[in-house]
Amino acid sequence: MAGYTWTNDQADGVLKNSALSSELLKASVADTVIQPFCRIVAGFGRRKGESLTVPLIKNIAEPTSAELGESDRIPIDTYAHSSVAITIKEWGRGVEYSHRAELLNIFDLADAIQGTLRDQMKLVLDTAAAAAFKAAKIIFIPTSLSGGTFDTDGTPSTQATQNLTVQHVQTIRDYLADTIHCPPWNGREFVCLASTKALRGIKQDPLFLAWRQYADPQAAFFRGEVGSIENIRFVEVNHVNALSNAKGSGSVLGEALFFGKDAVGMVVAEDPELRADVNVGDFGRQKAVAWYGVMNYGLLWTTANDGEARVIRVSSS
Repeated sequence: MAGYTWTNDQADGVLKNSALSSELLKASVADTVIQPFCRIVAGFGRRKGESLTVPLIKNIAEPTSAELGESDRIPIDTYAHSSVAITIKEWGRGVEYSHRAELLNIFDLADAIQGTLRDQMKLVLDTAAAAAFKAAKIIFIPTSLSGGTFDTDGTPSTQATQNLTVQHVQTIRDYLADTIHCPPWNGREFVCLASTKALRGIKQDPLFLAWRQYADPQAAFFRGEVGSIENIRFVEVNHVNALSNAKGSGSVLGEALFFGKDAVGMVVAEDPELRADVNVGDFGRQKAVAWYGVMNYGLLWTTANDGEARVIRVSSS
């Protein structure tokens, strides 16, 4: 009787083995949490051009006195406005596979590929959202257990020598509230998106033990939220392409983003979606699945000015 040899239908493994497991395992995907904190800017869609201009009204200065005498006319203040443009971009990636592989595979190959593409899409868009946050002008660089330096030109000029601590958080919180008068994210609290390493620096700080994370665990309502310090909600980001774990001297620092209301805008002409092409070529023997969207992210306030800046980035040269 002629012999029979199993052959590979994948370059790095056998999918036709008679003892194949009944469970198809996918590679673990980092949690994506940044995009939900972007504000969807209304008024944009199909046939609206390639960019959206967002008008911004600056604050009117507080007068020395607003008292009026009986015969005084009400003084007229002037206001200033500016704008920021967010240009739309196309985003997408795809995977090809053969009809033969789909036909003979014990698993639903199309469904598995779509699942991994969906995971990739979330990672790519989260990285893009993080890049918009990191375009902020104000950067805090930790240089000791309790202190650090602020850069306000968008470029860190000092190397960090210390990971994030609770005392750094207190300094950043006061800068948000008292120096740039940033409105809280939800009217009451600020938000910090922090890499795993940045959060580890905070958790290892003895001062952290003095804080009750939550009286009720259900109070955490953001995905990845780990606690609240100094009226700031902390959310862990374990996606290193978005927020690095290796900044500063000896990679001592993890990146973090502290922000308030209306920090980053998101404009969408076409929502990201999965698309299937069932007839790539050769009479349907080759197929493809891809994700595709037309959208972009942009920092809404691009200055370090009091009353305008909304983001403080923790990083290093």
